[in-house]
Amino acid sequence: MNSSHRSLFRSVAAHGILITYTIIALFPVFVILINSFKTRKAIFREPLALPDATSFSLIGYETVFKQGDFFLYFQNSLIVTLVSLFCVLLFGAMAAFALAEYRFKGNSLMALYLALGIMIPIRLGTVAILQLMVSTGLVNTRTALILVYTAQGLPLAVFILSEFMRQVSDDLKNAGRIDGLSEYRIFFRLVLPLVRPAMATVAVFTLIPIWNDLWFPLILAPAEEVKTLTLGSQVFIGQFVTNWNAVLASLSLAILPALVLYLIFSRQLIRGITAGAVK
Repeated sequence: MNSSHRSLFRSVAAHGILITYTIIALFPVFVILINSFKTRKAIFREPLALPDATSFSLIGYETVFKQGDFFLYFQNSLIVTLVSLFCVLLFGAMAAFALAEYRFKGNSLMALYLALGIMIPIRLGTVAILQLMVSTGLVNTRTALILVYTAQGLPLAVFILSEFMRQVSDDLKNAGRIDGLSEYRIFFRLVLPLVRPAMATVAVFTLIPIWNDLWFPLILAPAEEVKTLTLGSQVFIGQFVTNWNAVLASLSLAILPALVLYLIFSRQLIRGITAGAVK
């Protein structure tokens, strides 16, 4: 088996593993979706069965839209997620380009410092973060969540993107410099288009934890006007009684945007993940 055949085999194997993992990962989503259209009795009697004429019910979705402000929660989640994602990708790509392209004193230490952010959970600093937000008057604002999520996503973004930045041809960048392009134009016009698969990979891995997070919205932004979708769904979970129809309906509505974005970026995501398998 020559090198080209081995590369093809590795690529096919990587794609197969990723597709299998996707199917397994989406099965719980499928179960939540089908149960959101059932009566309460049917949910517990046959949780894996599809809804039929006797078990079909929209009571969960009716409850979600009647209690609480679902559209406000959705808007807050969407704004926080998209702005945080934009900041993570922009600043992460710029930092990764600087670390990969320029050699300066402390380059390795800076890369190590950023890598520590992956190993140390940001939630360990919750008390200090809350004190900082109180002192700056950012409690119960979307800005507080955006800042925290940007800081949370940057270490992984820099770590992944810097490896892809090093693979960009130096001849291409030097040709741009000879043509008079500034470093910013080289970054935005030459480098970024070549690392789009890596950007999509980082976007998906960053989007899901932000969209589904409950911890920081509960700590930093519990006010009604800035509640996220995940936090707003907790209104249906009581100490003694839980409205499972409404919980499953709200979770289904919360899953859909992330699922749509995943499908949009899936091709770039697969290219980014399997990039190392075809060498």
